[in-house]
Amino acid sequence: MIRLTAERTPNGTSYLATGQGQPVVLIHGVGLNKEMWGGQIVGLAPHFQVIAYDMLGHGASPRPGAGTCLLDYAEQLRELLDHLNLPQAHVIGFSMGGLVARAFALHFPQRLGSLVILNSVFNRSQEQRAGVIERARQAAEHGPDANAEAALSRWFSHEYQAANPAQMAAIRQTLAGNDPQGYLTTYELFATQDMYRVDDLHSIQAPTLVMTGELDPGSTPDMARQLASHITGAQVAILDEQRHMMPVESPRLVNQALLSFLQQVQSFQNQNKGIVA
Repeated sequence: MIRLTAERTPNGTSYLATGQGQPVVLIHGVGLNKEMWGGQIVGLAPHFQVIAYDMLGHGASPRPGAGTCLLDYAEQLRELLDHLNLPQAHVIGFSMGGLVARAFALHFPQRLGSLVILNSVFNRSQEQRAGVIERARQAAEHGPDANAEAALSRWFSHEYQAANPAQMAAIRQTLAGNDPQGYLTTYELFATQDMYRVDDLHSIQAPTLVMTGELDPGSTPDMARQLASHITGAQVAILDEQRHMMPVESPRLVNQALLSFLQQVQSFQNQNKGIVA
């Protein structure tokens, strides 16, 4: 049985940790919180120490201040690793969390064991950019749940929504419960930072997997392939018939891909240690 206890860092970041082994950190998407990772915690904890935390402005973590930038979100992760006395971790970022993971990889490369970017954005078209900026405007005017129904339609298959009404209601409640300023600060970064330090992505040396769903309309397979092409040696995985919230809708399928990648990285690192020894 997996035991989870919510803890806090000195700076107020709320996190969960369970399991043993190499640390794997999970970063959720905008408007969500660490609770979205239930399926991954169950699937990964038998093999790794799994840590899930609330981003700034989400869940039980502090609200971001005025002028907060993507680097500040990466700094939050660094502070969490420092608090846990972890010199390095595998980092998995979903959607907005993928942008944070990319920023962390660029600013703190020595702290990164490997990088997984799930259902994240890159090089939006003008039409895509206009759409997400309009959603940010609506959130500023009407609150974090202004686009809840449209978001659920993008995120989940119709079949999954129909079969899981209680879960859909809980996600609507999570969206509505977000701190308006924290949500908007984060969403504006999500809307504008998909090309963050694009010319430096080639400097990422950690093993990298970029993965999305075949039917993800906002984090498309083409985006995943383009992003991976900027990171030396990055692998790409496109999961058939999956939409944006595939870590929640299809945890076994996602976990299978994550475990395959992480165990491949672990094996390679162990071989290197053997060569050095």
